[in-house]
Amino acid sequence: MQTRQLGNLEVSALGLGCMGISFSYATKLSTPEGVALIRAGVERGVTFFDTAEVYGPFTNEEVVGKALRPFRDQVVIATKFGFDIDFKTGENRGVCSRPERIRQAVDGSLKRLGIETIDLLYQHRVDPTVPIEDVAGTVKALIAEGKVRHFGMSEPGVQTLRRAHAVLPVAAVQNEYSLWWRAVESNGILAACDELGIGFVPYSPLGKGFLTGAMGKDFKLGDGDFRKSVPRFSPDAMQKNQALVDLLQRVAGQKGATPAQIALAWLLAQRPYIVPIPGTTKLHRLEENLGAARVTLSETDLREIENAAAQIPIEGERYAPQQMAMVGREAPPS
Repeated sequence: MQTRQLGNLEVSALGLGCMGISFSYATKLSTPEGVALIRAGVERGVTFFDTAEVYGPFTNEEVVGKALRPFRDQVVIATKFGFDIDFKTGENRGVCSRPERIRQAVDGSLKRLGIETIDLLYQHRVDPTVPIEDVAGTVKALIAEGKVRHFGMSEPGVQTLRRAHAVLPVAAVQNEYSLWWRAVESNGILAACDELGIGFVPYSPLGKGFLTGAMGKDFKLGDGDFRKSVPRFSPDAMQKNQALVDLLQRVAGQKGATPAQIALAWLLAQRPYIVPIPGTTKLHRLEENLGAARVTLSETDLREIENAAAQIPIEGERYAPQQMAMVGREAPPS
């Protein structure tokens, strides 16, 4: 697979988001099944794998670590800190990026992953009570100690991103981005990445599964699936948003591809430093997603998609209010 740069970090053009293997969705894999899927990604050229301590919590890092240990020198492992998690009960008590909590999270992640150094460490969500200079300074110290290689941020406010980058170069920003959520094009995040040489990692690049075309009018979300609380997945919103899937299906038919592959190829075409991390629990979907790297969209194709998408109003927020309150926040002054 072709590679791309996230700052100074070289990774496969498509990564694997591992969250759904053991967290957030109704269907979860056993540890052996998760290990097998992740290793199938390695065998097919994926070198970039994404997890976080909050996924589970903790269990997802253990699966990722077990899967990738034999390939440690071939892969890039990204994980995240940023929440106050009770290590005994797993209770998530909200965002927390105090320096002592960052260190605690990193030590826990290193142990669960079974590695000596985290390749890319993201702040999962901005803590509105801790100056970003303190956060970046703590990660900078962890880099000096050999526990971390590169620093990233997820869903930061633009000014907070700039302030962090002034303390410690940010290798990558991980935000939601897809044809049905394009706020980064207008809120200054992509522009800041352009200016500062920061890589961009779209999560939910397939619209949490919706853009694959697999969710027809009779589709039902299972118990334990977080999408049940997402306004964009209400029956009425899904019906209205089907027009975007119809667009992807039309283009896919022209290109001999699938809607998921067109959605991912569109993202890859937006910037040379964009590295989507679609997740899945199915081998055939993994292979389908990776096939997007071989789909070429011409300028004419991209204009057709852009013009058609502009005529489709997207219905519903991408998160429930509690989760929306945590994105795009700015850190307090130092």
